[in-house]
Amino acid sequence: MLNQKDILQIEERGASVAGVKDQIEHFKTGFPWMKIVGPATPERGIKVLDKDAVAKAVEYYKKADIKGKSKFVPASGAASRMFKDQFSGLAKLEAGEDLPSDAPGYKLAAKIKDFAFYTPELFGEPADTKEYRLKALKALLKEEGLAYGSKPKGVLKFHRYPEEVRTAIAEHLVEAQEYMRNADGSCNLTVTISPEHQALFEEAIGEVKSAYEKRYGVKYNIHFTFQDKATDTLAVDMENKPFRKADGSLLFRPAGHGALIYNLNKVEDELVSIKNIDNVAHEKLLPVTAEYKQVLMGVALQLRDKVFDYLRTLDQAPSVQLCNEIENFLDKELCIQMPLAHGEADRIQMLREKLNRPIRVCGMVKNEGEPGGGPYIIAGKDGCTSLQILESVQINKADSGAMAAMSHATHFNPVDLVCCLRDYKGGKFNLLEHVDPQAGFISSKSFEGRELKALELPGLWNGSMSDWNTLFVEVPVETFNPVKVVLDLLRPAHQA
Repeated sequence: MLNQKDILQIEERGASVAGVKDQIEHFKTGFPWMKIVGPATPERGIKVLDKDAVAKAVEYYKKADIKGKSKFVPASGAASRMFKDQFSGLAKLEAGEDLPSDAPGYKLAAKIKDFAFYTPELFGEPADTKEYRLKALKALLKEEGLAYGSKPKGVLKFHRYPEEVRTAIAEHLVEAQEYMRNADGSCNLTVTISPEHQALFEEAIGEVKSAYEKRYGVKYNIHFTFQDKATDTLAVDMENKPFRKADGSLLFRPAGHGALIYNLNKVEDELVSIKNIDNVAHEKLLPVTAEYKQVLMGVALQLRDKVFDYLRTLDQAPSVQLCNEIENFLDKELCIQMPLAHGEADRIQMLREKLNRPIRVCGMVKNEGEPGGGPYIIAGKDGCTSLQILESVQINKADSGAMAAMSHATHFNPVDLVCCLRDYKGGKFNLLEHVDPQAGFISSKSFEGRELKALELPGLWNGSMSDWNTLFVEVPVETFNPVKVVLDLLRPAHQA
């Protein structure tokens, strides 16, 4: 199935032949379905904090001993999907057709002045004509205009202010200084980008960095990181044979955001906040955004310190009473229920292994119809239950119990999480040791008009964090303002 040229191509990418063969096997056998116990809800699995608990979490964060803080921003890829409907509308207009009034391209041209990227020089004065709709979409998408369809979301102009227009990455800089300052006044950001977009990001950041440092009294340390080519996965055809391009070479594809666990693993700071590049709002919502980010960090640090205390006590004075207390804590706080141990030594070892893991606290938003994965309680291969974030493709639609759990879910995952990456002795966890390799999934794609199957690595906040201690906290819907399509920028959260 693999020839010598294939083997050379694989090795030149920094990948292994054995790993590629494993990928082919996954296409043949698929991935096991998650065994769902039930949805995580406010009754069990999701913390809903009152005003007093919110205030205490924020205060705890502000006083905690933290060995460095970072903001981790997944920002790879072009914004092509954000403008998919506009490209379709442009094609119709260029073919001489007009757009119906409910078409996204029509709506964009009609509201063009409400977008932060509008300038009269480029877009002219709006008019309710086919000719103007064509002009507006060309100005937005074509190379002679903004060429937004081929640029990354991070450098697109999202929000307008009286004195400036901010890109998505600029809003992340403003957010960072509000809630992620280190003791020395610095803000560390790790931004995952594609190598071909680095110059665009450097330009966008260069336009505001000095001004923001002066305005907010902060020093930004910004590190760009690329998804390693060695984490790309082989594509196969519909018969599960290696997909070959016209020249006979193998086709490898980026393996989804799950590959970013390698990038996160290189972050040296103890406390890391993760939020997608497109989930930013106009600064008018910064107070609630910052408050609840600090809430998540405070809750994470409370959990960290409680876990560290238990581990130190287990080292110094283990007892049946202590083990009982830890088991109750794991069950009540983290929904971890374990099988009975065969003896005291086994019990202590099991508890130590469950406690001494990376920590993540994930914000969860009430389900109001937005797309996204959700929080569940699952039963793992080791017989223990745990809290996990599952995508819909990881749920067996033929399993009536799983579908019932999905239908009773009350919240969804906005990708707003905080991670503690050091152990109780101050050492750095190797995050790659806490990935569930069986939590990937297969998707259908195409290449040059030919169908193929693509392999997604266990998602960054799904299987890549499967073996973490997880806690879910309800956060207000106002903190979730993603821009999936360009018309989302017309929502109130993105308007002045």
